Amino acid sequence: MYAERASRLDGAVVWTNTPDRPVGTGAGRILPDGCMDLLWNDGRLLVAGPDSRAYVTEGAPRSWAGLRFYPGAAPAFLGVPAHELRDRRVELADLWPPTLVRRLTARVNAAADTASGLEEVVLERAAEAERPDPLLRQVVAALDAGRTVAATADELGLGARQLHRRSLVAFGYGPKTLARVLRLRRALDLARRGVPFADTAVRAGYADQAHLSREVRELAGLPLGELLGAR
Repeated sequence: MYAERASRLDGAVVWTNTPDRPVGTGAGRILPDGCMDLLWNDGRLLVAGPDSRAYVTEGAPRSWAGLRFYPGAAPAFLGVPAHELRDRRVELADLWPPTLVRRLTARVNAAADTASGLEEVVLERAAEAERPDPLLRQVVAALDAGRTVAATADELGLGARQLHRRSLVAFGYGPKTLARVLRLRRALDLARRGVPFADTAVRAGYADQAHLSREVRELAGLPLGELLGAR
């Protein structure tokens, strides 16, 4: 079962996911959302980079805890450009000194509540890290509102190339891909609330239902109806 709550870290979400399906019932599917996560699993700390396509997990279901950063915020915390971690899951010890990671891991493992222990570690480290570029939130807000990449760049006083470079570092891909991911999230939210697919397409910013279907297949790896049924 999946559960989440708002974190005390600005814009972040703390979540847990415990198995609610029998072993051997198939793969899990994590959809792209423009975010990066710090993960705990089986006594280890890992980092989930930004996904450009659905990330499919294999093997027996396992318990996870995580902190999902607001889009663009994790690279400043980790000290690593997002594009270096795109579509990857890596050990935190591959990014930070192993002795530090062992100490942080021991703290999380010893916590009465793993998710809260993970959040405490992030809050302490975030206080010492560089602050995320405040412009990034404006980029996310503009693209999520359906503005074009060109209009977003103009509104923020950036050239197209400059916006693309900053997006690669912050989000792991260019603003066009980020806009597609955010549009997918809007569409899925509408469809899950029972909005007919044709209306979902229009309200989420697609040209038509066929466009919506193509994008869902490409980014999520399943037809929209099957994707919703898989929940």
